[in-house]
Amino acid sequence: QVQLVESGGGLVQAGDSLRLSCAASGRTFSTYIMAWFRQAPGKEREFVATIRSGGQIVYSDSVKGRFTISRDNAENTLWLQMNSLKPEDTAVYYCAATDLRYYSGSRYVTQRVYNYWGQGTQVTVSS
Repeated sequence: QVQLVESGGGLVQAGDSLRLSCAASGRTFSTYIMAWFRQAPGKEREFVATIRSGGQIVYSDSVKGRFTISRDNAENTLWLQMNSLKPEDTAVYYCAATDLRYYSGSRYVTQRVYNYWGQGTQVTVSS
């Protein structure tokens, strides 16, 4: 069982940076696979990045080279550093976690494998 709370969203200009954080409760945070997803109005929720407890990372092609996902298991915190922000990055960003282990590695970019979600934080990037 884990509870997730995102923070750090806001209104910025194109080219600016933001750092999102996800504070997690629970004694077993280090065992969860963590991820960031985002959802813009009228669109499906899309994968952004995932990081496993051992540090293995996968990024969406749309954010690769601009965003960095990281975690601190001792602090029970997940981060998303977002640089060179674009208007198309505007969305509600969600922190997600899963303790499900019966999916293949490629499935952890799919939202249905995550069984815990935060409430989301709004990121708006003006042109």
